Amino acid sequence: MTGTPPPQPATASAYDPTAKALHWLTALLVIGMLGLGLWMVGLPISLQKAKVYSWHKWAGITVLALTLLRIVWRHLRPPPSLPGTLTPLDRRLAPWGHAALYALLLAMPLTGWTMSSAAGIPVVWFGVWQLPDLVGKDEALFKALQTTHHILSRLLIAVVVIHIAAVIRHDVLRRDGVLRRMLPFAR
Repeated sequence: MTGTPPPQPATASAYDPTAKALHWLTALLVIGMLGLGLWMVGLPISLQKAKVYSWHKWAGITVLALTLLRIVWRHLRPPPSLPGTLTPLDRRLAPWGHAALYALLLAMPLTGWTMSSAAGIPVVWFGVWQLPDLVGKDEALFKALQTTHHILSRLLIAVVVIHIAAVIRHDVLRRDGVLRRMLPFAR
């Protein structure tokens, strides 16, 4: 009886093209969405503000879908091993940094979606598909989720900045090839 071989890392040195595409698409959406989120909260109540909130929700739900896809993909195609040049501290911190990113990439859109539900405002993905409400209308829950979403946004900004700083450290100071593993056209 032949079985399916166990999943293998993409290569010893680089992520596979699908993982790279999912990473960079998520990164672009998150950076755009964070910028949009920071800008939109200061807009006066208007049709423009409602439109910008819709775009923010579209991006958030897309990030949620991409993150779930990334998690599935990581199980199907485990990432390459960490480079041997990493320090013991880097080896301990890398999984925690990635776990924090994934947790926030799930928590941010879920709190946003739940917050919209609690406000009684539907989430309509790309203006076409109305997502189900996660909770009923609840003003107290809406306020709590608003605060939670705000705090999580600041945590996500901090973790993204730390992630980018770590990549720069590895590429510029250590020159250990960590960035090259995720570059779209690098092998």
